[in-house]
Amino acid sequence: MSLLSCCRGAALSALLLFGLNGTSQAAEPVKVKVFVGSMFEIGKNTGDRAGEFQHWYERYWQTAEPIAVKGALNPVYCNTDGVCGSVLGMGKVSSSASMQAILLNPQLDLSQAYFLVTGVAGTPPSRGTIGEVNWATWVVDYDLGHRWAPEENKPGEPTFMPRKGYEAVRLFPMNPALVSWAMKLTADTPLKDSDSARAYRKRYPQEAAQRAPFVGTGTHMTGDTFFHGPGMSAQAQYIAKLYGADDYVITEMEAAAITLVIKRLQGSDRVMSLRGAVNFDQGNPNETTLQHLDPKPGETAGGFAETVENVELVGSRMVDHIVGHWDRWKDGVPALPAQ
Repeated sequence: MSLLSCCRGAALSALLLFGLNGTSQAAEPVKVKVFVGSMFEIGKNTGDRAGEFQHWYERYWQTAEPIAVKGALNPVYCNTDGVCGSVLGMGKVSSSASMQAILLNPQLDLSQAYFLVTGVAGTPPSRGTIGEVNWATWVVDYDLGHRWAPEENKPGEPTFMPRKGYEAVRLFPMNPALVSWAMKLTADTPLKDSDSARAYRKRYPQEAAQRAPFVGTGTHMTGDTFFHGPGMSAQAQYIAKLYGADDYVITEMEAAAITLVIKRLQGSDRVMSLRGAVNFDQGNPNETTLQHLDPKPGETAGGFAETVENVELVGSRMVDHIVGHWDRWKDGVPALPAQ
């Protein structure tokens, strides 16, 4: 072979490798099996006080390189098993904007991915307790509707009315087969508790509020408003029942918006919402709602550290099962084994 032919061959190889525009060809996208979306982290991803993401990061991505995604609040991390995750941001707007950017990013192939929306939440003392972990059966938007002041209505009557035209964006049933799998795989997960959480529960007379942490299911109410007090809690339950959902058990700020984004781009049959309760949505009988919102030092709810760990302990069981049995899960939720 002549020197000229050799040089021409090398030049052609360089063009194929780097492209005519001088940039390297894009690598194959990461084939995502499960995507975990948390809403906030307190500090770093590891080594300090844990927020919603840290336990997930330490389990799956400590050696992963961050993938920058334009339009997302934070990088995405992926391991070699196809488990990816990111901190999406708090509230409906920030979290859904991040989710859409990630879904549309060519570096990631999420076409067969299962989505786990996860974080902390509040719960009504009549139905939940501090430290519990809850899988959504329904996700409902709390904000879309008409509201007015109680004094502008007849005493005791609802002060909320759904707004017409929002029927398709305010109510999302979670895939019941997926919820059944989640409970089958995680219901017996040993959960962490703390003395501070046990002491705080005793302030509430409701039997549910005094329970030790457990894994349960119910409706997750998504609202940008941190609503508090028995009146707002009753209104959330009213909305859930008005829409035909299960009992309201979790108040959070992101799941409905994230689910809508995923649904529009590729369907919502593979979406899961998992939350851990770190506070009650109202005060105990001996405090006003304002006192509950602004408690004195030492009177806040305990159990935050234990709850964020509980969420990962429960959720990772589901993640690991899906990834470990990918041949059965890649084409859709498999049938539950016969009892």
